[in-house]
Amino acid sequence: MSLNTEAGTVAKTRKLLSDCGLRTTAARLAVMHWLQRANSPSTHAEISADLVPMGIDKATVLRNLTELVEAGLVTRKELGDHVWRFELRDASHPDGCEHAHFICVDCGRVTCLHKFDFPKSALKSVTEVGNVTEILIRGHCLLCQ
Repeated sequence: MSLNTEAGTVAKTRKLLSDCGLRTTAARLAVMHWLQRANSPSTHAEISADLVPMGIDKATVLRNLTELVEAGLVTRKELGDHVWRFELRDASHPDGCEHAHFICVDCGRVTCLHKFDFPKSALKSVTEVGNVTEILIRGHCLLCQ
């Protein structure tokens, strides 16, 4: 990433935090930057493993994740394995329904399914009961099958 691109990303993140009423701290920027680079929802332990060596303790990482969730910038998910995972909120889904996720029942790997389309026939029958807020698909990933 070039210096100009990185500076632009930091400026956008600062504005995003400011617009949500959050102070821009080094720890908060580090957590946001980590989440921006993540390919799937990540646990507090995974995020902390990278940020603790940079001088940001685990409690600070968790506090920042919690504040980012409360501000609506990050989502917190429990995908059936009793572990909280965090990812940036997808602004393209204002109705609260995020993209679908696939979780491997063997290794626990979580994969985002951004292009998953819920069949319209299934959506119609679900809307008669309520609103879909999350789609989770379980199975065996290619590495485990």
